[in-house]
Amino acid sequence: MKVLKIATAGSVDDGKSTLIGRILYDTKSLTDDKLEAIEEKSSQRGFDYLDFSLATDGLVAEREQGITIDVAHIYFSTRKKSFIIADTPGHIEYTRNMVTGASTAQASIVLIDARNGVVEQTYRHFFINNLLRIKDVVIAINKMDLVDFSEEKYNQIKGEIEYLASKSEYKNQNLTFIPLSALQGDNVVHKSENTPWYNGETLMHHLERLDADDINEVSQVRFPVQTVIRPKTEEYHDFRGYAGKIYGGDLEIGDEVAVLPSQTKSRIKSINFFDKEYVRAKRGSSVTITLEDNVNVSRGDMLVKTNEEPTIAKQLEATICWMDKDPLQASQKYYIKHGVNDAQAKITQLSSIIKTDFSGIEENPSELVLNQIGDIQLKLSKPLAFDSYKDNKSNGSFILINPKTNNTVGVGFIK
Repeated sequence: MKVLKIATAGSVDDGKSTLIGRILYDTKSLTDDKLEAIEEKSSQRGFDYLDFSLATDGLVAEREQGITIDVAHIYFSTRKKSFIIADTPGHIEYTRNMVTGASTAQASIVLIDARNGVVEQTYRHFFINNLLRIKDVVIAINKMDLVDFSEEKYNQIKGEIEYLASKSEYKNQNLTFIPLSALQGDNVVHKSENTPWYNGETLMHHLERLDADDINEVSQVRFPVQTVIRPKTEEYHDFRGYAGKIYGGDLEIGDEVAVLPSQTKSRIKSINFFDKEYVRAKRGSSVTITLEDNVNVSRGDMLVKTNEEPTIAKQLEATICWMDKDPLQASQKYYIKHGVNDAQAKITQLSSIIKTDFSGIEENPSELVLNQIGDIQLKLSKPLAFDSYKDNKSNGSFILINPKTNNTVGVGFIK
């Protein structure tokens, strides 16, 4: 059964945790003891309904305040598909958590409170979904029961989001609008009689139909070497294999490849997975590859098909989401972690701050603070083989690490 990874986003009190709890309840994915705990806690609080947010908010502070602070991952299945939902926080100070939760998602749900419409955090979350190039985005217009299931209100919000989408650079995104009430269950798993004007699918039916293939779109083949396999046993005395995960495309025996950064050429001799050997390995496969020639390959090198080489350079431009309380400033030094490779990096220029409401940029700022997104230029201590993020997600992204604290301070998307 295929697994679909979904990220949720929305402003505070838009109902993300309640929606997920409702999905778990209606798909009968809650255990008896969990359901009893929800019923008991809801009764203690004097609610005449089940507080489904209790199914996901695990931290004591979350339950006390009725908010989501950390990213929670929820696992459940229907008869058609398995799901992993990243329940991400709505507060502006936790924007970095939303980036983390959405970084491996194949689809995203952006919740909007029908009473409030599109707010600042809606702009921010919609922008991040576009920045991460998440292809399928559901705009879940929640709490429709509190606006009398108004079709006019639904169309107003839909129009505002479509206007935002028209200003985005990412044009391959599929937007789906669904009016619902997470608390009452309207259009979540079961079709609602309160929205006769809505002819679309329920949320769950739509999610079950989405493509659950690998997050990375088809592109040029990239095989970063994680480790070199040398058993040195009597049976495999001369075996020398290169283990890693294939991104972008497929590899098969006989393909001519180049080893980067040395540019040495060879051909694939065998493709192995544990005790099995394959003629062809698809993208997303973790395998061990051997080459016909005894060339020098080590961890951090990359195998690519000849004539499909990425950019190899010691300088790059990127968009970065800043995740540290200490601001980013030009001339600062960090470690860059790019796939299995790393290098020292210096910020040579902070070019701009990107306004997440699609209203433009602020040029030549002095610093980039926590949760801001901006464009930077980097100088590296050694050449890296990279692609732009729009061409290859896995080989076009990186993180920055503060060498003094070992904290991850930023996540970058190469231009």
